[in-house]
Amino acid sequence: MKALIQRVSSACVVVADATVGSINQGLLVFIGVEKNDTLIEADKMINKLLSYRVFADSQDKMNLSVSDIAGGILLISQFTLAADTKSGTRPGFSTAKPPVEAERLYDYMVECFKAKHSDVASGVFGADMQVSLVNDGPVTFLLTC
Repeated sequence: MKALIQRVSSACVVVADATVGSINQGLLVFIGVEKNDTLIEADKMINKLLSYRVFADSQDKMNLSVSDIAGGILLISQFTLAADTKSGTRPGFSTAKPPVEAERLYDYMVECFKAKHSDVASGVFGADMQVSLVNDGPVTFLLTC
């Protein structure tokens, strides 16, 4: 499982000209579900994302998590993060979990985040989404489990 996270001042996702999710300060999280991912990896990633320290403390050091600042989390499923890009000039997707299984795992993650954190929004699995963000820093990390 891969999660591309960006520390944002704000972010939103639009599907079919309608805003389906938005946050103010917090984390924009793109989730790529890979073939061998299970609930174990999902739980590890959820806990890691809630505690990953990317926000500044009073000394301007990255010592605070999204939980510490009560920030927003915007979750977006992103199939292309699971791509195999090691060779050639075209990505391969044999490493991605099949869509039905990936959607179940993504939906599980959304529900777990909502149970553990107060400000959670999400995109629509498999939809054509337009994501807008104001990257704060910029700060971007690729997390794996």
